[in-house]
This record gives sequence, C-alpha cells and structure tokens, in this order.
Amino acid sequence: MSSFLHQRSLPSTLSYFREPSSPRSSALAQKHSSIFGRAGLLVLLAVLVVLGVFMPWSEMREGAFWSTRPALTKWRDYTLAQAVSVVAKNGTVIVCAVSQPYLPFLNNWLISIARQKHHEKVLVIAEDYATLYKVNERWPGHAVLVPPAPDAQTAHKFGSQGFFNFTSRRPRHLLDILELGYNVMYNDVDMVWLADPFPYLEGKHDVYFTDDMAAPKPLDHSHDLPPPGKKGRTYICSCMIFLRPTVGAKLVMKKWIEELQAQPWTKAKKANDQPAFNWALMKTSGQVDLYLLPQKAFPTGGLYFKNQTWVQETKGMHVIIHNNYITGFEKKIKRFKDFRLWLVDDYANESPLGRL
Repeated sequence: MSSFLHQRSLPSTLSYFREPSSPRSSALAQKHSSIFGRAGLLVLLAVLVVLGVFMPWSEMREGAFWSTRPALTKWRDYTLAQAVSVVAKNGTVIVCAVSQPYLPFLNNWLISIARQKHHEKVLVIAEDYATLYKVNERWPGHAVLVPPAPDAQTAHKFGSQGFFNFTSRRPRHLLDILELGYNVMYNDVDMVWLADPFPYLEGKHDVYFTDDMAAPKPLDHSHDLPPPGKKGRTYICSCMIFLRPTVGAKLVMKKWIEELQAQPWTKAKKANDQPAFNWALMKTSGQVDLYLLPQKAFPTGGLYFKNQTWVQETKGMHVIIHNNYITGFEKKIKRFKDFRLWLVDDYANESPLGRL
C-alpha cells in the first residue's frame, strides 16, 4: 500500500521542478492526450468485442466438440451382437457393407427398402469410421464397424486388391450373424427394391440366391443350383443372399471363407469373392438345402438393363434390380438415372438418413 501511495504522490512532487509550460506546449499536450484517448477507447472496445463475442463462441464450439466425444466412443465400441439385437425384427436382419464413397448408393437403396416397409431391420456394416459415425448420427444404432477397418477411403474398382479385401470380409460378417441365431439377408447397395422380396423366400431352405447369368431362363425354371459353366463352376451372384441360422447355411459360409483363403488376390489372378462363393455352393450342395430365386423377380443387371424385350415380357414381376455388369461409380449412377431408378435426387426425404 505504501508503494502505491508513493507512486500516487510522485507527480505532485515533480511538479515543483517543472518549468512553467507555454500556451503552445499546453495545447500540444492536450492534442496528444485527446488522440491517445480516442485510440485507447477504440483498442479497449476491440478487446471487449473479442472477449465478449469471440471467446464465448470459441467455448461453445469446443463444448459442442467435446459433447460429441461420448457418442463417438459409444459407436466405436458398438458390437455386431449389440447392433443385430437392436435392429432385427422377427428374428431377421437385412445387411449391407458400405464405405464412405458409396453413401449415395446406400441412400438410394434405403429409399427403395423404406417403400416396402422393411428399412427398420437394416444394419449397415460400415467399412470405415466416417460411415459408422455418419449413419449413426442420422439413424442411431443402424451402423456397426467390425474391426479391423479395411482401407476403404476410395471407391475400389472391381478386380482390384482393395475390392477383394472389402468383399472378402462378407462371409465372416454373415456367419457371425448366423451364429447369433438370426436370419440374414445380404444386399449390395447398387440394388433397388421394386417390391417386397420376402414372399419369395418360401419354404425353409438354408440358402437362397440369384443367378448372375444374363441369358433368359424359362419363367418356371428350376430352383436347384444350376449346372457349372465353362470355368467348371456355377455363376451365382454373391450380392443378394438370404440365409437361415441352420447348420447348412453356416457350413456354406465357412466353406466360402476357406475358398477365399485358398484363392487370395494376386496381380496375376485378380480374384473377387464371387468365384469362392460358387465353389462353396458346389462343394456343399449335397449337404445343404439350396434355393435359386426366380430370375423374373431377381434379374441380373446384364439382363434387366440390356434386354428390353425380356423386361417388357416380365413387366410387373421384377422385385430387386441389381446394377451390375457395369463398372465405375459414375456409370452406375448414370444407368440408374437413365432407368429412373436413381431416387436420392428427388426422394431423399424418404430415406431414414435424409439428404446426405
């Protein structure tokens, strides 16, 4: 306190030793004091603005960021068993596997499923954390990531090692769901539902699947596993499968995993998951109850998009359309648009994810 009083009394002491100021010097001093006062007020005002506006906004952003951390942690720790128990309806779950570049296709597929009132049993197996968080942000509980997450930051081209790594995880996911005791339908997301497929899953067969051949079949064709083609194996599509939690279905999944391990991807032999699935079906066909779904309801893209005569002859019978027999992200979108099957532009509000 004495120091403070000393500083306060110092100017009055010094004033005895100053020369009397001239009118000119007094005016100059007043001018400088006036300028400094205005500048000081402006600086002070700026500081107050920063403290009063910017800092609370920064704290709000930081608080919002940290408030999301528990949610992110929750979904990172979310297990397949937990997810299936949340989304399954009547013991059945519909599964797809998606990486971030394919979110538009996921949304398109979901719109078509929502129109058939089956979207609530959909579980998205996210192949990267961006997809996991995005889906669960919009639709809590409907996405799960089964670690380790593959490198799925880009849309892998068919036949690439990335595509093989992505699709080769599929039978393990399906087997795990079967082991939990649920029926499971798998779809690729480059599909569109035009009708409800569940009435076509008649009987109590172990495994239901579709033919990937583009040649038209008789409308009343057999539901048995077709005979092998030129490569010594069948041409069943691995992109639309329905499985019951039976010993037979589990056996097919285990054999599929074995075949993938026996036929890994190499630069010389650019494998994908589908040949392995066909070998698994052929090698277990004597032990498993298999069922080929009707082509008129589940046509391959090589038939539906390339044979308009057949499309007209089977009009009103189509259930799920698969946009295969074409590669490339943009090409698939264009083809869907050409056939009025690209729904996300005009009907995003019908998706549980909304507009992405």
